[in-house]
Amino acid sequence: MTDLRLQAEDVDDLAVISAALQDAVTKVADLAFLPSTRRFAMVVNRFRWEDAGASRGHSHERVRAGLHFENVRAVRARNISQDKPEGVLNLLAIRFEELNPPSGIVTLVFSGGGELRLEVEALEVHLSDLGLIWATPNLPAHDLD
Repeated sequence: MTDLRLQAEDVDDLAVISAALQDAVTKVADLAFLPSTRRFAMVVNRFRWEDAGASRGHSHERVRAGLHFENVRAVRARNISQDKPEGVLNLLAIRFEELNPPSGIVTLVFSGGGELRLEVEALEVHLSDLGLIWATPNLPAHDLD
């Protein structure tokens, strides 16, 4: 098992990062927009989907991971209580809509209708596992109705 380190500069690359982060959980307190460096960063507990098939009948794993976006002009939240730092968010997907190439909107979609919209000058995303891995008996599942 090795640490995952990914970078995205286009929609196809971002789809890989989005898949790796499906069902990652984080707290509102672990989200930060740093306007002076034009960076949005977050720390998540990522479900290790790449190892889920190998652990039949055994515990699954989560790992602490860092995700950051460069070239961020603005961040807007929808249906996320920013006044509740201990609030838990479950990341479902990350999408990119190119508006005036190479700029566009990155949308982080959370369960329960929460969204973060990042206005970016250009798409540049980095995902890195931070090394702390732990077992979990829970395999994420979604109600398809």
